[in-house]
Amino acid sequence: MEILMVPSFGEQAFRDLMAGVCAPVTIVTTTAEDLPHGTTVSAFASLSLRPPMVTVALDRGSKVLSRITATGRFGVNVLARTQDDLALCFARRGADRFAGVDWDFDHGLPRLGSAPGWLVCEVAQAVEGGDHLLILGLVTHVKTTPAAPLVYGHRMFGTHSAFADRPRHTIREHVAACAR
Repeated sequence: MEILMVPSFGEQAFRDLMAGVCAPVTIVTTTAEDLPHGTTVSAFASLSLRPPMVTVALDRGSKVLSRITATGRFGVNVLARTQDDLALCFARRGADRFAGVDWDFDHGLPRLGSAPGWLVCEVAQAVEGGDHLLILGLVTHVKTTPAAPLVYGHRMFGTHSAFADRPRHTIREHVAACAR
């Protein structure tokens, strides 16, 4: 018999706390009948290096989730700090999210041309998680371009990184600095 604990706090208190936890912003994509499907996901994380695995959490009512479980494959587009408009577009319900967006099929999955990070994944396992399903994905292909990441925290998009603004030094300059 499963015993569920009743929290001693309200749902809003939990939401408010979690709003302060910065999360990467991604667009998870898949296909069904040769049509692209995708949704914005901030519940994304690295899981394992050997083998390379990631996790994404999707609401049980998500149409993208049902397509991922049917095909057993999904892509993850990791967004850059300037792509909040793209994140909002793929978070909307009912709209043709791919209309007017630069995308193409890569390894049979919809890849957003402007996203600096791209992973192709095979579903390894689906794990129950309350009102969401946690998808464990085995990464089969990766492509990345260095860019400051888009993050979501305190109900706002932004970045934590000065990556794009920092000066670039050659290897020789790094070695010389260490020798001092």
